[in-house]
Amino acid sequence: MALSELNRRRWRNFRANRRAYWSLVLFALLFGLSLCAELIANDHPLLVRYKGDWRMPVFSFYSEKDFGGDFATEAVYKDPVVQCLIIAAGNDGCFDTPEKTRAAAETGVIDGQKVQTGFILWPLIPYSYNTVNDIKGTAPSAPDGKHWLGTDDTARDVLARVIYGFRLSVGFALIVSALSSVIGIAAGAVQGYFGGWVDLIFQRVIEIWGSTPSLYVIIIIGAVFHMTFPLFVGLMVLFGWTSLVHVVRAEFLRARNFEYVRAARALGVSNGVIMFRHVLPNAMVATLTFLPFIVTGAISSLAALDFLGYGLPAALPSLGELTLEAKQNLQAPWLGFTAFFTFAIMLSLLVFIFEGVRDAFDPRKIFR
Repeated sequence: MALSELNRRRWRNFRANRRAYWSLVLFALLFGLSLCAELIANDHPLLVRYKGDWRMPVFSFYSEKDFGGDFATEAVYKDPVVQCLIIAAGNDGCFDTPEKTRAAAETGVIDGQKVQTGFILWPLIPYSYNTVNDIKGTAPSAPDGKHWLGTDDTARDVLARVIYGFRLSVGFALIVSALSSVIGIAAGAVQGYFGGWVDLIFQRVIEIWGSTPSLYVIIIIGAVFHMTFPLFVGLMVLFGWTSLVHVVRAEFLRARNFEYVRAARALGVSNGVIMFRHVLPNAMVATLTFLPFIVTGAISSLAALDFLGYGLPAALPSLGELTLEAKQNLQAPWLGFTAFFTFAIMLSLLVFIFEGVRDAFDPRKIFR
């Protein structure tokens, strides 16, 4: 579908801001990779060939019996016995030694004779965010060839947790920001457009609601109830929707008596059409100015509550938990550096992108 002239002008303005444009490219690349986290960092193989059949354990369930083992539970693919069963497919049991198994996997030849072997294709990072690894020494362990960013204090791969945590943090922030913006813009538009008693009552309600110590309320609810992702999103939206109300209200108060608004009323145009088709586009510049603070604030709130232990369930990958582990393990500086640079890069890219979006929607900005 072809873009209108107005949207083409906005896109040109956005492209003219090279910092915002390249931040969008880099952020889209990082977020796109994180959406495919299961294909990048996983303790399940991407592809397995067993007795001529091709299987994808990363998407499907296979028990150990499916590979000639003894148990009906899901195969533990990092287990040398399971790997041996897959590699030795078509032979009588596993090979005698791990060296023979490795040789069979690499060359298909044992003692000068060609043997039928299976095949295992691992992801680039053969660990998931919750995989407890068998490391030499104590955890947390320093970065090495197997764990590029080291492991945390429970021997989980830090890079895998960063990839999954990046996806979780950005997805959480976008959901919270979208829902908060819809509610806040609608409330501010109603206040500013109708004014009078509607505006007065709404303002008193927002003043009371805004004075509520939201952080303490979330901590109390998290201590009483089992915190789930939908519940946490709902709580953040419940206390975050007021951030855009004042900006949108001011723009609607200013614009509701403009000539084009009064002309639309005289022509019989409904209030809803006037509010959201004619007045709201002019209020978007001021609204978009505050969006970076909402998105980054949602990410920061998630990290802070996870740091305090009142955020998302512990089973989920959390950048806030990584920050807490860095604080508790000062002898492992790689944890602190990883948490710092992850947050710094993520938040900086988002701010630069929204800065470009704000300029693109500003009618005073002209592409040159």
